[in-house]
Amino acid sequence: MIKLEDRGTVFYFSTRLGKNRKLFKMIKLRTMKLNAPDIRNEDGSTYNSEDDLRLTKIGKFLRKTSLDELPQIFNVLIGNMSFIGPRPDLTDQIIYYSKNDFKKLKVLPGISGYNQAYFRNSLNWKNKIENDIFYVEHLTFLLDFKIFFKTIKMIFLSRGIYIKNINSESRKKEYVQSNSSEQ
Repeated sequence: MIKLEDRGTVFYFSTRLGKNRKLFKMIKLRTMKLNAPDIRNEDGSTYNSEDDLRLTKIGKFLRKTSLDELPQIFNVLIGNMSFIGPRPDLTDQIIYYSKNDFKKLKVLPGISGYNQAYFRNSLNWKNKIENDIFYVEHLTFLLDFKIFFKTIKMIFLSRGIYIKNINSESRKKEYVQSNSSEQ
């Protein structure tokens, strides 16, 4: 369906920060239009919104259901991700890390984690880092078990898909301006 919608590639590869700061290529299903501009929040995190003009029609569905994350099972099989752990950050977000934030990189990043299970994408990046550190400091099989089932519940209830405190109108204008300058 991705291929049919805009003839582009099906997969999206992104270099991410892994365990012990090791960089790796994370794989996802592509949810954005070809050559969509990279729009970031003030904290360096990737902008996402329900009304993001960069999303394809199928991309909106894939994000809402988190099916765009399924190819990361290959990252788990390769050994640079696990099923449960902190979500991997973009490589350039490391400039926003405080000394304490590096604790997050002591474990393999996960397809799902504490934030996805309890908040999904509804928190800002700094709060997510704090939760990731909490996870690393309290890591147990029981916690992973709870996160796994809570993640499934969050996906089925479609909660916390997008952060609410970002000015979507200014992001839309940013997209439209960058799109018109390319033409």
